[in-house]
Amino acid sequence: METWLIILIVFCVGIFLWYVHDKYVQRKHQILVNYPIIGRLRFVFQEFREPFRQYFGDEKFYESMDKLDWVYNAARDKINYASFSPSQPLPKPKLMLKHTNIVLNDDEVENDFSIIFGEKREKPFFSSSIIGRGPMSDGSISPEGTRAFVFGAKDGNFAINSGEGGLTSNFFVTHNMYDDKYMKEVKGTAFQENIFKLAKFFFNVPVAIDFYRKLLFRNDLEADTYVFNKMKNCFYRPNWDAPLEDFPKDVPEDMADIILQISSGLYGVRTKEGKFDLERYKKQMSFCRMTEIKIAQGAKQTGGKLIAEKVTPSIAYYRNIEANKDAFSPNRFPYANSIEELFDFIGELQEASGKPVGIKIVISDYDNIVPIAKEIKRRVDLNLPFPDYISLDGGSGGSATAPLEMMERIGMDIRDAIYLVDKVLKDYGVREHVKISASGKILTPDDVVITLCIGADFVQIARGFMMSAGCIRARYCSGAGDHQCPVGLATQDIKKRKHYFVKKHADYVKNYHNNILKSMKSLLAVMGLKNVNELDKEKLIFLDKDSIIYDDIESVFERRVFNKKSPSSNYIQ
Repeated sequence: METWLIILIVFCVGIFLWYVHDKYVQRKHQILVNYPIIGRLRFVFQEFREPFRQYFGDEKFYESMDKLDWVYNAARDKINYASFSPSQPLPKPKLMLKHTNIVLNDDEVENDFSIIFGEKREKPFFSSSIIGRGPMSDGSISPEGTRAFVFGAKDGNFAINSGEGGLTSNFFVTHNMYDDKYMKEVKGTAFQENIFKLAKFFFNVPVAIDFYRKLLFRNDLEADTYVFNKMKNCFYRPNWDAPLEDFPKDVPEDMADIILQISSGLYGVRTKEGKFDLERYKKQMSFCRMTEIKIAQGAKQTGGKLIAEKVTPSIAYYRNIEANKDAFSPNRFPYANSIEELFDFIGELQEASGKPVGIKIVISDYDNIVPIAKEIKRRVDLNLPFPDYISLDGGSGGSATAPLEMMERIGMDIRDAIYLVDKVLKDYGVREHVKISASGKILTPDDVVITLCIGADFVQIARGFMMSAGCIRARYCSGAGDHQCPVGLATQDIKKRKHYFVKKHADYVKNYHNNILKSMKSLLAVMGLKNVNELDKEKLIFLDKDSIIYDDIESVFERRVFNKKSPSSNYIQ
């Protein structure tokens, strides 16, 4: 019998058996009973829906695909101009920037984008940039991803928020000039080091380092907690068991500017029993510029969530928790049973570190911020501790892992929240004592400028930096289900992680930040402003859905936030 005929018969028999199975055997999928075999195409298309959404669908979540293209082009340092008009113009209503008749040239705009936190502290934080990378935990982000962000932040000279995972070894990748009193090193034998050099000659450096790591640590489950020192050809990690006096008195110059975030889980600054460890906190603050206490984040009103698949032995080591079990932070911060208790705890941290301490919150209405403002006012008058800054997140935050039922249902849009907090703090006469940081769907230079105009002093960007670091928005960040982040950025899957290009994406992260500031200078020039500190609400106009113009922005927000009415019922872009 001809071979082709045998293959055809086998194929037909297989199809027939498959048909019988779908229609008469399986009872899992109803659609396959009515549409045997062909009904499986539904599941194929469903699998492809999220990863391919960005290629075949209009972008709705981020206002327009043009904004996303700007982020990717800025990260690659490409010329970022559009032709004719945007492919997806920003929908109305929207906020717009006022220009001036006699504009400035870009070089007439000052390069100073710095900001100071905690001016009254023993060690204030002088940030060179008003833009920082938002909180992303080492754990939700892969070790390689965190390293890329740290390299990018150090080279770009901007701050990076640790996220609630705390200060892990990966934040030390730029810190090679350390004192071995507070650092633990693992060195190979002369033979092992020669093998490493040989591997480096035949392969690329990351592959050689990975091979060297396996050679030295073999089956050590905590091998990932060590980073590589290229100057010494050894691996190292902080020795948190070393005495406090062995740690540096000032942040080493070769480290990025790190904001240490502490969540309700107290990860990184807790004992095995889950209590706050003040000594450990002091040690970590030897390397960090200021502290952020996470009370709430966007849709994560229930505390951060890291599923068991992401709680590797290395992550468990960092967080002082049990490996391979869900790490779900408590809803309430343990030292925030009242605003008074929270502020007293802030005072302990300020005294222990000598550095600024702030809180991260989400605002739903007037009643959220008034008690905080009242307590700040009382403490200013009595010379008692209060937060140096308030970090605001929009109601859509918690993009990696958050309950769907809370996304877009809890918390104001970030712009309304900034206006409300700024106004209430001014009404209580304490605005000058407290800085405002903002985050929430801020991607491009115009987003940053508008955010600063409304009242923010500092901007923490998460999504934009994620995209600059290679994120393709496949929406597999949580690690739940059968799929992992395809680029190795938001996963602990070793097969996906190890091929992530750390140095390449570090350059992209740096470029994204630098191009935001560069383009902001162009916007300031068109607005006739020489310094970013000249931005305020008077530089904005509002265009409603009927193209009616409102130049009194204060009244626009006043109606939206306080009277629950606005010139348009739609969301302000």
